Amino acid sequence: MCRVVDLRQAVLAKNEEAAHTLRAGLAARGTAVVNLLSSPGSGKTELLERELLLARERGVPVAALTADLATENDARRLARSGVPVKQVLTDGLCHLEAAMLGRHLDGWLPEDTRLLFVENVGNLVCPASYDLGESLRVVLASVTEGEDKPLKYPTAFGLAQLVVVTKTDIAGAVGFDEAAFRANVQRVNPGVEVALTSARTGEGAGLLLDRALAVGAGAAAHTPVMAGQPRTHGHDHGDHDHEHGDHGHGDHEHGDRGHTHGTPHTVVPTR
Repeated sequence: MCRVVDLRQAVLAKNEEAAHTLRAGLAARGTAVVNLLSSPGSGKTELLERELLLARERGVPVAALTADLATENDARRLARSGVPVKQVLTDGLCHLEAAMLGRHLDGWLPEDTRLLFVENVGNLVCPASYDLGESLRVVLASVTEGEDKPLKYPTAFGLAQLVVVTKTDIAGAVGFDEAAFRANVQRVNPGVEVALTSARTGEGAGLLLDRALAVGAGAAAHTPVMAGQPRTHGHDHGDHDHEHGDHGHGDHEHGDRGHTHGTPHTVVPTR
């Protein structure tokens, strides 16, 4: 059992080193990375599409990379915004890693990109442990997921620098208790901002873009209490199976091998 823990720690240590290098390189060229984490079906793709459209309207050079086990559906949706979009198929891996991201950005990311939005694989367990060299880590949860979500996934919510609630237009219909959700977030991550959004009504439109631009310009992001602690996810197993589906959790400890499905796809946006 100890050998398994040691392997996990070694993999994470290697990832931290790669993340540090990637962050420094992107910062030198003026690019900030926003890492978006959530459960499947949280609505992050729809929200991100709206933010990308807004960025284009404002003339902000942005790009998006989206990761899924299969299909290019999300990349096609995001490409409708007219910004550069790339799809990464993980072939069963349940998260992205810093070295993977760095390889996929090499030769693709436009030099003038101010913000790169990374839509991580949809689950709140594995991705929480992996720094991608991001400047801002955002965790999203829809009103349909339950107010206790932050308590079930303390690593994901505990390391967030911004928490975004989605689908607020149906909060009343599903009986979402905003006060209870906020209280649970603060229990695992004191002081983190909780923002309310609805891609359909426009509530919170531009908030994600504004926060990302501010951090990219040098504003201090929230520092979670958990920051600096070991990023293991072994204790987040309360609802583990519900998040992984067929994400091939058994493969995710193998460093940087077998993570991509052939050559990652670039989706050419319509303009």
